[in-house]
Amino acid sequence: MGKSYARIAGRLKTFIEEQHIFFTATAPLSGDGTVNLSPKGLTGSLVVLDEQTVAYLDFAGSNAETIAHLRENGRITLMWCAFDGPPNIVRVHGRGEPVFRDDPRFPALVARFSAVDPADHGLRAVVVVTAELIRDTCGYAVPFMAYEGDRGLHASRFARETDETLDAYFHKKDHIGTSMDGLPGLPLPLPPTPPAPLAD
Repeated sequence: MGKSYARIAGRLKTFIEEQHIFFTATAPLSGDGTVNLSPKGLTGSLVVLDEQTVAYLDFAGSNAETIAHLRENGRITLMWCAFDGPPNIVRVHGRGEPVFRDDPRFPALVARFSAVDPADHGLRAVVVVTAELIRDTCGYAVPFMAYEGDRGLHASRFARETDETLDAYFHKKDHIGTSMDGLPGLPLPLPPTPPAPLAD
């Protein structure tokens, strides 16, 4: 039987932080709009900010459906499932906000991610999710799968980009500035990478 939680803490927090992949689900308000489901998997690209809030790094890719849906209505579900150890599925249903490069909060949020270099992956935004419902379920039908390591392809592809060439790449793609359903996606032109916050 599934169980609801008031906060992301203890073994729930540990479980989330130990998983090598998670999934995001969003949808537009339109009844015939395109539902989006995306895998996210770079080690260190998600952090638990506090007992009600998680954040993940949104990197360069072929579209921006999640960003577009969040800009329109904010609804998002995150899901983690155990591919090893005891079976478990955790979902965080909540409200998400993309924090873009020109937002004053951006540098401090990026500083919370110490296990991955955002510059290597064409960082577009930090998505901050505030939990409204936190639940787990059994996961008995989830297969065992072995984690071998992160793929190096994303970093090797985008580490060579500058702010200018990355902006040009985004402008060439059909569904980055605008979603598949015509919603505003990633704001373009891409703001430059802000300087890192000064150490205390």
